[in-house]
Amino acid sequence: MTTDRAAAPQRDDVIVDVEGLTVRFGGLLALTDIDLDVGHGERLVILGPNGAGKTTLFNVIAGDLTPSSGRVHIKGVDCTTLPSRDRPTLGVARTYQKARSFDGLTVEDNLYLALVGKYGPHRRLRRTATDREYRERAGQAAASVWLDRQLHTLVGNLSHGQKRQLEVGMCIITDPDVMLLDEPASGLARGERERLIDLLNGLGDDTTLLVIEHDMDVAFRVGRRVFVMANGAEVAQGTPEEIQANTEVHDIYLGSQATP
Repeated sequence: MTTDRAAAPQRDDVIVDVEGLTVRFGGLLALTDIDLDVGHGERLVILGPNGAGKTTLFNVIAGDLTPSSGRVHIKGVDCTTLPSRDRPTLGVARTYQKARSFDGLTVEDNLYLALVGKYGPHRRLRRTATDREYRERAGQAAASVWLDRQLHTLVGNLSHGQKRQLEVGMCIITDPDVMLLDEPASGLARGERERLIDLLNGLGDDTTLLVIEHDMDVAFRVGRRVFVMANGAEVAQGTPEEIQANTEVHDIYLGSQATP
């Protein structure tokens, strides 16, 4: 395994800390002793072939899966066994490979519900000041992901790329400290990928970003550090330039005939 520890954040700057993470599904070892520190405001991209364990790692960090062994700390809190519903209170938001938005509701409604999911339900018959604030924030979030003209459009009528934009907007609206994006560029056209890159690179410095991505152009233009996995284990980590020049990564992920 080739690892550039100089690229990793200093301990006093860590916001996500994964230690000795192992996940078994019966006889299948999905993750093997993963250690990963993510610094405050860092842009980390996780690369690897299908079956490398990338989404499993995300599922553990996000609380959708409890590991067989190891620990997960977010903002210093041991949340290894805490369920995913507790993650928003720690400032964590995530997207999934498959859209989880509500197709029968509008863009505005989906963004509104993202806020309700973090701060709690409002069951009053009359619209309150909080409701009005949430709707206003929904409009702002829609504009930030270029969906202000679709604010009152049913999500089921959006294109695939617009749904991806909405998912990112549903993360952004909660002002997360940590965003976990699982293949956000999947299925996007070239122009949509460019918009996504601009969006992610335009996030505030206080937002920590972890991205699983197969699109190498997106990965290397967004990530400032790259963590490469294969067969549930770490292969290498470093800057995009270091990973592009890493022959082991070429053999395992890019293919032995790839060139930097």
